[in-house]
Amino acid sequence: MDKYSFLEIATFIGIFLVLFLALFLLTVKTKHKLANWLLAFFLFTNAVDACKFLMRDFPVNFINLEAFRWSINYLVPALFYLYVLSVCFSKFRLKPKHLLHTIPFVAFNLYMMSGIYFEDRAAKVSFINTMNQTPIMHFFYFLFEFLFQVYFIASFLVIRKSKTVYLENYTNPNISILNALYKITILYYVLHFLVLIRWLVSFIFGWGELRQWIVTLDGFAFFFCTCWYLFVALNKPEFFRGVNSQLKPIVDLIPKQKSSPIIDDEKNKQILALKEFMIKNEPYLDSSLTIQDLAEQLNMSVKDLSALINLYMNKHFFDFINEYRIEKAKEILKDTLQKELTILEILYQVGFNSKSSFSTSFKKYTGTTPTDFRKNPN
Repeated sequence: MDKYSFLEIATFIGIFLVLFLALFLLTVKTKHKLANWLLAFFLFTNAVDACKFLMRDFPVNFINLEAFRWSINYLVPALFYLYVLSVCFSKFRLKPKHLLHTIPFVAFNLYMMSGIYFEDRAAKVSFINTMNQTPIMHFFYFLFEFLFQVYFIASFLVIRKSKTVYLENYTNPNISILNALYKITILYYVLHFLVLIRWLVSFIFGWGELRQWIVTLDGFAFFFCTCWYLFVALNKPEFFRGVNSQLKPIVDLIPKQKSSPIIDDEKNKQILALKEFMIKNEPYLDSSLTIQDLAEQLNMSVKDLSALINLYMNKHFFDFINEYRIEKAKEILKDTLQKELTILEILYQVGFNSKSSFSTSFKKYTGTTPTDFRKNPN
C-alpha cells in the first residue's frame, strides 16, 4: 500500500467524519442553531475542498465541478469568522450586510463563467492550461491569501475580546471553551501554511514527487484536524455558548481612564462598602451571578461597578467573585462538622458549577487541591 492509498483512506475517513458532524449539527435540537449551522457549512466546505486528495489526475469529465470547488475556498475564511462570532457572542445574528462576505466567491465564479462553465471541453482545457499565467488569476490568488489573513486575525481578536468580557462580567465563564476555540483557530491557521508551502513548491519545482509528499502531509493534517475538532466538540457539549454581544471591555467603556487610577477617599469608601456587602449578603453563592445582578443589588450602574472592580481594585469580576467563593470553601473544608460533605457538594454550595473550574481556582488561590487542603488546612 503506497502513500496514495494511505492518503485516500485518511481522506475518506476525514470527509466521512466531517459530513457526519455537519449533519448532526444541522439536525440537533438546540437554541444555538446559528452557530451549529455556520459550523456545519464550514465543515462542509472543508469536506468539498478535501476531495482534491482523492484525485490522482485532473477530473476532465467534471471540469465545471472542479472549478466550482476552487471557488468554495473563497467562502471558507468568512464562514469560520462568522462561526467564531456566533460562538463568542450569544446575540450574534446574520444580517443582509453579511452577504458582502460572498463577493469574492461570486466574483471568482463570474470569472469561471467567462472561461469554463459555458464553454466546450477544448476551450475549458485551453483556459485551464493558461489561466495560472494570467494577471486576473494572480489577483485571485492574492485575494484569497489576503482574505484568509484578515479573517483569521479578526477571529483571534474576537476571541480575545470575548474572553475579556467574560472575565469582567461573569462569575462562572468556561474559559476552557474559548481556549479550545483559540487552539482550533491556530490549528486551521497552521494548516493554511501547508497550502502555502504546496503552492511554493509547485511554483519552484513543479508537480513532482516533493509536491506529492506535501499533498500527502496536507491530507493527513486535514484528517488530524477533523478528529481534533470532533474530540473538542464531544468533550465540550456546551461549546456553542456566548457572551452578551452588547457588553464591552471596561477599557472601551472608560477609554480615558488610566490603568492604575488614584484611589481617593470616595473610592475607598465604595470599595469597603462593596467588601462588607459581599461578606454580609454572600451574593457569590449564586452560581449564575453576573455583574449586572450584583450592580442591581448594590443600586449601582454596571459601568461604575465594573470600573470599581476592574480598574480601582485591579481585578476581573471573575477573580473578584471567586476569591470569596474559595474563602467560603476553605471555611467549610476546615469545619469538622461538615466533613461528610463531598468536594462536589461543597463546590456547588459555594457557587461553582464545575469541578474543573473549582479545582483550578482553588489551587490558584491556595497552592493546593481541595482534597489536600481538607487533610492539612494549616
